[in-house]
Amino acid sequence: MRVAIVTESFPPEVNGVAHSVLRAAEHLVRRGHQPLVITPAPARGAHCPPQSFGPDLEPLPVVRVPSVPLPRYPQVRIALPSRKLAAALTAHQPDVVHLASPFVLGARAARLTERLDLPTVAVYQTDLAGYAQAYRMGRGAGSAIAWARIRSVHRAAARTLAPSTPAAQDLTAHGVRQVRIWARGVDSVRFHPEHRDEALHRSLAPGGEVLVGYVGRLAPEKRVDLLAEASRLPGVRVVVIGDGPSAPALKAAMPGAVFLGRRTGAELARCFASLDLFVHTGPLETFCQTIQEAMASGVPVVAPAVGGPLDLVGHRRTGLLVAPRDAGAVARAVADLAASAELRAQYGAAGRAEVTGRTWEAVGDQLIRHYEEVLAEHRQRTRNTATVTTPAFPTVPTPAPVAPVAPVAPVAPVAPVAAAVLPLSVEEQPA
Repeated sequence: MRVAIVTESFPPEVNGVAHSVLRAAEHLVRRGHQPLVITPAPARGAHCPPQSFGPDLEPLPVVRVPSVPLPRYPQVRIALPSRKLAAALTAHQPDVVHLASPFVLGARAARLTERLDLPTVAVYQTDLAGYAQAYRMGRGAGSAIAWARIRSVHRAAARTLAPSTPAAQDLTAHGVRQVRIWARGVDSVRFHPEHRDEALHRSLAPGGEVLVGYVGRLAPEKRVDLLAEASRLPGVRVVVIGDGPSAPALKAAMPGAVFLGRRTGAELARCFASLDLFVHTGPLETFCQTIQEAMASGVPVVAPAVGGPLDLVGHRRTGLLVAPRDAGAVARAVADLAASAELRAQYGAAGRAEVTGRTWEAVGDQLIRHYEEVLAEHRQRTRNTATVTTPAFPTVPTPAPVAPVAPVAPVAPVAPVAAAVLPLSVEEQPA
């Protein structure tokens, strides 16, 4: 199967969209399919190593279209209009087009796929309406504008895949049809309790403190500032892993916390496993991959009771769910778990057991089945359209003469029936 993946983000960027697209593309190559990734180009000078997978190092072709940095958040790149998108789609001749978190580049691709009559799967992953509100875009109308764009793009797709139950419900409530749930996998070999490093733990918490960690982007929508109250608890040391535009303000708000910056690969896995407790603070997560990585590492989780974490965290079983945007609730949950090593161990073991079956291989096969179903539906519609033809008028044979019949008595006239005329409703097209 030839698959074109049009994504708003791809490595070397580090975020949930980029990571899940990379893993999906990797799985397609390993299953013998032919993916092509089309994505905004990174900042000038960024290192973009060629992607290759499998024992034979099969290449993954990547087309990078011109882009500019997002104002106020230069780490995010926005694709500029370019003929490279249409040229890449036309040259690859995909059987299916995968739109990953479509908004700018993905919206242009959606218009092209309609024109080219290509079956399309749109993967919803980013709460752009919530982001617009968090960044105060559009003078208060940003959320409505974002939902109008989301509806427009996703209604053009044959199927929308949402990463969690709350995300699917949100899409349906806002008028998106044909929604299915497609979660994310986790590498439970890389993220494993055996990678815990006691020397690293001692260096980060030299006084024997309970090590409480956050991993992710440092940006306004992540609300890492909600950890400030917890960072002042006695016997607790907060460690922050990641970077982003909020880093200077967070360092000022949490002078006792340790900021490690960005970590990847085996080093990130070692950091996860060396935590005593993982806290995620963002209220706008459609999934939250770092929660799964913490659970795979055998670390209990504190997270807001909203969005993706509701599907991931079993309250008082694998961690604690707290009121979103409530720093006091975060601090109380941290204090409760910091006071009980036994409870932390119990929650951590239960979390590890829950995610070990969620492999990227299993999740990748689910994605391929979605492709196959959408492609089969598209081919059936195409066949049905091709077989609908205007029938020729049949030749009517001349009838044999018949004997005359007696005239029929006239029938009494029937009172005319008034026909009710119903106006046809026209569905308003989204912006």
